[in-house]
Amino acid sequence: MTYSENPPMNPRLLTLFAVAALVPFLLITGCNKSATSPVANTKPPATATPDQFAAMRATFDKNCKRCHGETGKGGPVKLEDGTKLKVPSLCEGHALHHPDSDFVKQITKGGDGMPAFGAKLKPDEINDCVRFIRHEFQGGMTPPAEPMKSPMKDMKMK
Repeated sequence: MTYSENPPMNPRLLTLFAVAALVPFLLITGCNKSATSPVANTKPPATATPDQFAAMRATFDKNCKRCHGETGKGGPVKLEDGTKLKVPSLCEGHALHHPDSDFVKQITKGGDGMPAFGAKLKPDEINDCVRFIRHEFQGGMTPPAEPMKSPMKDMKMK
């Protein structure tokens, strides 16, 4: 026998190798199959999470978007009467440093070119508007703390 020839393989050994290779394959494929039929394993379709800001989004679109823009970035705006305004961003700058009470006051009373919405929106809607601004344009940030009132402010001195 020369080295170039392959020696004959023992049939028993060949069968043992074949079984050793086949058993893990059968175990793996058998474990990956479900015992239940696809019909019995169906789940109800996932429901979408309701948009807690849907109503406020519509209010913003109706009352605020014209000046503050879709993304809340503000910028230069020309009103119908020709007045030009530089509307501040709700996303950055000083808007991030105001407590909620400042936003409520600005929305309610207006000022600096912004109309008052106190007669047009209910107090709950104004508060929802502030929450919407914090969520939508400020990444859900925690608002700055409300300024503390001086304990002496309401006291009457003799």
